[in-house]
Amino acid sequence: MGTLFLARPQLLARKKRVAMARYELRCRECGKTWGNQPRSICDDCFSPLEVSYDYDAVRTSFTRERISQRPPDMWRYAELLPLPEDFHPSLATGFTPLFSAPRLAQRLGAKQLWIKNDAVCLPTLSFKDRVVAVALAQARNFGFETVACSSTGNLANAVAAQAAREGFQAWIFIPADLEPAKILATRVYGARLVTIRGSYDQVNRLCSQIADEYRWGFVNVNLRPYYAEGSKTVGFEIAEQLGWRLPDNIVVPMAGGSLITKIKKAFDELVQLGLVDPKPVKFFGAQATGCSPISTAVKCDSSEIEPQKPATIARSLAIGNPADGHYAIKAITRSGGWAEDVCDHEVVESIQLLAECEGIFTETAGGVTVGVARKLYRQDRILPDEITVLCITGNGLKTTDALAGKYEAEAAILPKLAEFEKYLQNTLEVPETVEA
Repeated sequence: MGTLFLARPQLLARKKRVAMARYELRCRECGKTWGNQPRSICDDCFSPLEVSYDYDAVRTSFTRERISQRPPDMWRYAELLPLPEDFHPSLATGFTPLFSAPRLAQRLGAKQLWIKNDAVCLPTLSFKDRVVAVALAQARNFGFETVACSSTGNLANAVAAQAAREGFQAWIFIPADLEPAKILATRVYGARLVTIRGSYDQVNRLCSQIADEYRWGFVNVNLRPYYAEGSKTVGFEIAEQLGWRLPDNIVVPMAGGSLITKIKKAFDELVQLGLVDPKPVKFFGAQATGCSPISTAVKCDSSEIEPQKPATIARSLAIGNPADGHYAIKAITRSGGWAEDVCDHEVVESIQLLAECEGIFTETAGGVTVGVARKLYRQDRILPDEITVLCITGNGLKTTDALAGKYEAEAAILPKLAEFEKYLQNTLEVPETVEA
């Protein structure tokens, strides 16, 4: 797999290529700027860094007309992504469908329900393809030859696939209890997979230590500020696909908490640049009850996260100490939204409900989103006439083990009409539906 290079982060920073001046890293708390380099923490106040843009510099080129003339992928929003000056995408990631969901709406008691379906995102069928695409653009810019990540599954798939396509070596670190389909869908791309006896939070701490020692680009450690910006494209697309308007509500699954904050940032940027009219949007966070540190804090009216030990089938959301939990709470509460959680039984039931109503097979995180939305309608936190978007972030083929035992194997019948008619009669006597 090649030589392992040791390097001090400061040395790597000095050797990096110079990025465009239209964006730079800025501390989310003290406001200190850090230029562009592979780092995620402010040395002055130890707070997280995020990408800040010169909006005046992009205002003339980032218009509805110009965007509409570009290819239908996430790169149509390039001015508000931290991309190197000479970047040329090799994959049409993003611009996934947004469509109305009338049959699911009827079951939930809604009238204007929309699905943002990243279960069909390229190349690995989850929204993580977006964040990895941006992170690897900067990995190349900073001169990394090896990229890596800690992952609960979808990120592992996305890093492994895109690293193979872009010619990087890839190291993937995962908890040992990950879904078999996600493990297979990482190994097939030739990535080095390291399984850890521990939770995701323990895996992530190990990766932070490795990132300090090895000259590797960890997409969710030293490249995290750039990586996270890819999530904004979900928000950009929703607004454009709604006819350049914002929804009333959006329901977003939460693991580390970054996605919901970046969708909010995307909406805020569109308002600031005049592409959409200002409008209050309520943000609703969705978690699994077996790992719900953010929703628990919201329900307790607390700004502090109490770490939890994950115990849920929704492993892609099983982060007990979410890095962006504090900011997710702000996005939710300041918008007038709410956070809810659902148990494993509700997750499976909601996976089936979405599939039967709209023909979408989602992974467990999507089951969390649909299950939480159902609760929110019942609680009257979301009203039927409001325009509401549910974010489906991954494909059900990744978590088929969650449905193990839900469907009995069918006995084969003989290829005779009489046999079929007998089978049909028996079937009609026992209808099977998922209760809403």
